[in-house]
Amino acid sequence: MASRVLISVRVRATPQRAFEIFTRDIALWWKPNPEFAFTPRSPGEMAFEGQERLVERLPSGKVFEVGRVTAWEPGERLAFGWRQATFTPDQATDVEVIFEAVGEETRVTVIHTGWDSVPREHAAKHGMENSYFLKRHGDWWRELIDRMGERA
Repeated sequence: MASRVLISVRVRATPQRAFEIFTRDIALWWKPNPEFAFTPRSPGEMAFEGQERLVERLPSGKVFEVGRVTAWEPGERLAFGWRQATFTPDQATDVEVIFEAVGEETRVTVIHTGWDSVPREHAAKHGMENSYFLKRHGDWWRELIDRMGERA
């Protein structure tokens, strides 16, 4: 099985509202983590540009494309590529976010795959063993989705 991060968090919102907060309001809840910065000039402000791509707008005015959107299904599913500026063309990860109604809440599940393409010695992994890196990255995703849920 490929290396992946998998987390699920319940938020007090409908699936449609949770999707809107994730996409439209990402700049309001996204908390940069210097350990997982996209570029050496990060942090910037995260934004989805339409249904096409996720970007980080840097203070200098430059825009870094984190990834292309591959699925945009409001209230159900969102998927996009995820890369750091130092990734080579063969180093690619993908994020899928699933929104599922659970009673009056929504379970937001994040599945971040493709970490096998990034070697341990790459700056993105900080030399960490894969299992430890995946745990740290999962903890960060959980913190992000918790913050997103606070916006609901």
